Amino acid sequence: MSDDVQDGFVRVRLDLSYDGKEFSGWAKQPQGRRTVQGDIEAALRTVTRATETYELTVAGRTDSGVHARGQVAHVDLPVELWEEHRDKLLRRLAGRLSHDVRVWRVEEAPAGFNARFSAIWRRYAYRVTDNPGGVDPLLRGHVLWHDWALDMDAMNEAATALVGEHDFAAYCKKREGATTIRTLQVLRWERRPDGILEATVKADAFCHNMVRSLVGAMLFVGDGHRPVDWPGKVLAAGVRDSAVHVVRPHGLTLEEVGYPEDALLAARSKEARNKRSLPGSVGCC
Repeated sequence: MSDDVQDGFVRVRLDLSYDGKEFSGWAKQPQGRRTVQGDIEAALRTVTRATETYELTVAGRTDSGVHARGQVAHVDLPVELWEEHRDKLLRRLAGRLSHDVRVWRVEEAPAGFNARFSAIWRRYAYRVTDNPGGVDPLLRGHVLWHDWALDMDAMNEAATALVGEHDFAAYCKKREGATTIRTLQVLRWERRPDGILEATVKADAFCHNMVRSLVGAMLFVGDGHRPVDWPGKVLAAGVRDSAVHVVRPHGLTLEEVGYPEDALLAARSKEARNKRSLPGSVGCC
């Protein structure tokens, strides 16, 4: 599959953020429920007075209730439309979009850029508090309350078995024809000065429910319900474990998406489309 842009079109990169509370996830849905993609595509069509809707491609499709601070998308627009609106597009989108979604940058993308397939990593944060009094009301939409004291050191020790390239089938909702092999680059917990525990989760890509499942396993270790080696054993088993709790979405935020230098964008996009298998494995997962 080529990332060449159709003649007469220009690929445009959008950097954006949103509060996921009122959205049914990123992707458009036929039921007419509100989604981030649907809102932005509709706003683009309105402010450019286009006769058709131009579809966005996103770096990471977030689930219902998940937030994003550093989301990236692209859209292919007719050259004439782009040239006519490029200088005022950002301000016009700000005037059209609801206040819970913002586009911060709109620019012509370099050759070979694909918001999804050119990415080399995505970084998420999950925030949770074990304060016995609960969550600060001003943060309640972005921080999970865990009603047990958490041992951060135990969670970080448990995380070491999960970092690296693995088949994360035990922590993913399986999708037909999709691999669950991922390279988890960082899984680390830190306690902020305000007492909130923040997980940094960084990988080349994520499968469905992966971050929230990993966090759920870590919390069971942190509160003493499971031993430190339990998350690693679940991973090795390679099947969904009913004891792994998928935590609520509101504590999760997509913080940043990383891309290689421009000269490597096309090669990365081609590489990312290859279905992976682990060394020594037979067939695909």
